[in-house]
Amino acid sequence: HFHVGVHHLRGLMTAEEVGAAYADLARAVVAALWPAVVTEFAIKHGNPPGRGAAVVAMGSLGAGRLQAGSDLDLIVIYDHAGVEMSEGSRPLATRAYYARLTQALVTALTAPMAEGRLYEVDMRLRPSGRQGPVATSWASFQTYQREEAWTWEHLALTRALPLVGPKDLLSDIDRFRQDLLGAPRDSQKAIADVIDMRRRLADAKPPENLWDVKLGPGGLQDIELFAQTSALLAGADSREVAGQLNHSVAQGRIDAADRAALAENYRLCWQVRALSQLLAAGTFAPERLGQGAIEAVLRGTGYDDLDTLAKDLEVAKATAAAIITRALGTRPEGETGT
Repeated sequence: HFHVGVHHLRGLMTAEEVGAAYADLARAVVAALWPAVVTEFAIKHGNPPGRGAAVVAMGSLGAGRLQAGSDLDLIVIYDHAGVEMSEGSRPLATRAYYARLTQALVTALTAPMAEGRLYEVDMRLRPSGRQGPVATSWASFQTYQREEAWTWEHLALTRALPLVGPKDLLSDIDRFRQDLLGAPRDSQKAIADVIDMRRRLADAKPPENLWDVKLGPGGLQDIELFAQTSALLAGADSREVAGQLNHSVAQGRIDAADRAALAENYRLCWQVRALSQLLAAGTFAPERLGQGAIEAVLRGTGYDDLDTLAKDLEVAKATAAAIITRALGTRPEGETGT
């Protein structure tokens, strides 16, 4: 992690390469840690009942692009296959078994150690959010996603990546995900929900300043939401923003020039966000940075001065916001609403 950050600061890796490297590292950590956690847990409580459990990467981890300070969005799905109790020196009922196993993974990832902690973990993208169980049964997951999930939860699934666990369960989860995303849906309702989400996000989480490029209309979060909407309405198996935006062009919601403008703004905002996460804790304010840090920002974005960068950021975000607003109000020719 330190090595990637140093290469970023020295300009030896682009922000996009850094994002992929951080994601690859995090995926490797989770993939290596999960079997060890399961083995250790099984010593006391017996082997996982049924088929076992899979860890699914969500959010930026699933999309394959993280920043230096990113937490990990994870969910755990288990298939007890009708087995109600584990077999071990201290057996547990299936639901309790997988809940405690999931907590053991979270502890392993977040526990402070001499070298620091590995990652913070966010499990709010699981079914029912904070109110739902920390581990979800395979049967319950399918029922929830088909019958109860909100639009935003299906949007989140566009970036879901089954990461580690029994191979057959991983395959089943991804096949279900693809089938669910490809199923017919009411596009008008989905778009109305997204418009409402944009409004709620803008009201609840306004950017702290110009350099807070994650939040606000035209920022990273806004473009990601629109890209996920494009993938969902296309029923497409695309996890990355670039690929998801292509579907909006194919749908006729935006043209190639709009797509290029959104991609460029996303690139610029990502560069600034990636460096700000590496250089400063809390709100990013260049006036509080030393000369070396400012030079790193300029080198990483390809600008000669902060004033020009700030002006271009402002214009780019406004342009992206206008494109998204217009696109969400555009009904492609021939669309019937489902």
